[in-house]
Amino acid sequence: MNHRHEGSGVTVEGMNADAPTEAIIAGGGPAGLTAAYELTKNGRRCVVLEADPSMVGGISRTDVYKGYRFDIGGHRFFSKSDEVNALWREVLGDQLIDRKRMSRIYYDRKFFDYPLRPLNALRGLGPVRAARILASYAKARLRPITPEKSFEDWVVNRFGRVLFEIFFKTYTEKVWGMPTHEISADWAAQRIKGLSLIRAVVSGLFGGIGWGNRQGGAVIKTLIDGFQYPRLGPGQMWEMTRDRVVERGGTVVNDRRVVRIEHDGRAVSAFVARDRHGSEHVYRGSHYLSTLPIRHLVRALDPPPPAEVLRAADALKYRDFLTVVLIVDQPETFPDNWIYVHEPDVKLGRVQNFKNWSPDLVPDPSKSSLGLEYFCFEGDDLWESSDEQLVALGKKEIAAIGLVDAGKVIDGCVVRMPKAYPVYDEAYQEHLSVIRRWLAGVSNLHLAGRNGMHKYNNQDHSMMTALLCARNIMGQGRYDPWRVNTDAEYHEDHDPSHDRTGRAVPTPMFARRSGRTAPKDPEPTTHNQ
Repeated sequence: MNHRHEGSGVTVEGMNADAPTEAIIAGGGPAGLTAAYELTKNGRRCVVLEADPSMVGGISRTDVYKGYRFDIGGHRFFSKSDEVNALWREVLGDQLIDRKRMSRIYYDRKFFDYPLRPLNALRGLGPVRAARILASYAKARLRPITPEKSFEDWVVNRFGRVLFEIFFKTYTEKVWGMPTHEISADWAAQRIKGLSLIRAVVSGLFGGIGWGNRQGGAVIKTLIDGFQYPRLGPGQMWEMTRDRVVERGGTVVNDRRVVRIEHDGRAVSAFVARDRHGSEHVYRGSHYLSTLPIRHLVRALDPPPPAEVLRAADALKYRDFLTVVLIVDQPETFPDNWIYVHEPDVKLGRVQNFKNWSPDLVPDPSKSSLGLEYFCFEGDDLWESSDEQLVALGKKEIAAIGLVDAGKVIDGCVVRMPKAYPVYDEAYQEHLSVIRRWLAGVSNLHLAGRNGMHKYNNQDHSMMTALLCARNIMGQGRYDPWRVNTDAEYHEDHDPSHDRTGRAVPTPMFARRSGRTAPKDPEPTTHNQ
């Protein structure tokens, strides 16, 4: 039942006492829609509020331009979580197709197989540089950097400085827009977890998902050579999930940006959303789940939280992202699914070949479509460039690295994605801890998802945190979503090697030698997450 307050332009929704709304969910991405799916599957009513006027899926959506479908970054459907894999199959059925992976690195005007294959790398690097890499690796293993604090420290200790500078430094600084010595080590620990120079070499020699690609029997995500993918792109998963939610009695509303969160310090009483025309809509339920960027969530609280919480939220940083889509007048371009561009002479960070993700993303078999990914900050020169300027830049750079003749590009478009990646600087954990301690007192507010928890993880992790939040809401358990690791696995007993965000903190080398552990950060007392 909806109630409009006379003269206020405000609609109050979710107040039907005969069919109470279990949860109001802010955000229609993987986390928000997974929570809604779980709730409605169990007969519970919920409302999902999505800011986009027509689309769902968040950064996992699939955009469409003149019939060409494309990702906001590539999204492999591969998880170590059986539950997440089963959910993908349950929703997509035969629309989930098997794909072979092929990816390469472009560096020094050459292409290198990735995962690294020794013979290919040796040919590209040459024997002198290869010898320097091995010598540098040996030095790093004998004399590691201590204490190990930054991304740079972490990678140099495991690969050696020469390989770090070739295959990690330039690309990472493109992605994050900051020097590698300023990036927290736990980003490397999770995104390159389980991979070492020796293991990469073994993988290259033996190939496939074999002995070299496993650690303790588990497949290393970085090295998998096959994955599943929705036939019409990742957005198909979330479009179909939305439809299932609605079929089961849930509500998904587009054009609803949550701008205010009303609370009394102990519980949330309403999410207030604004549409593109400026009208406000008030949504009330028993529980509230936020997948909003934490900075936005804290700033939307009404009344505002203490000043230290506001300062901590404002200190959280994000990296933004844009894709330049080029339509190419040729049926095939290059064989890769994607290519990492480590070359410092171009701004381009990564190239997606959408036809090689799924042929059905390209409506005309005589054409191809490419996604050129640029990492930026909202408001910088790249972000503020016109679409025409960005398409021209994309044509120039794709030709400069030798993938496509610029004259073959017949059309293009640009999609911008703000707050695509939560940034892990040296202080983010401290800021997040301040916020979590205060939010712990708000009993019916739940956080899930990448931006909702300020965790740079994949969609399977977002989905698992949302499943646990939904089960907490339904009273089916008392789960702590912060204990979901990056492989979407839930650890009931808290592992002291995990920090307060749920990410594993690399133990400094001095601590390993001395047998001491790194100082343990205090866990906030939470009763709602």
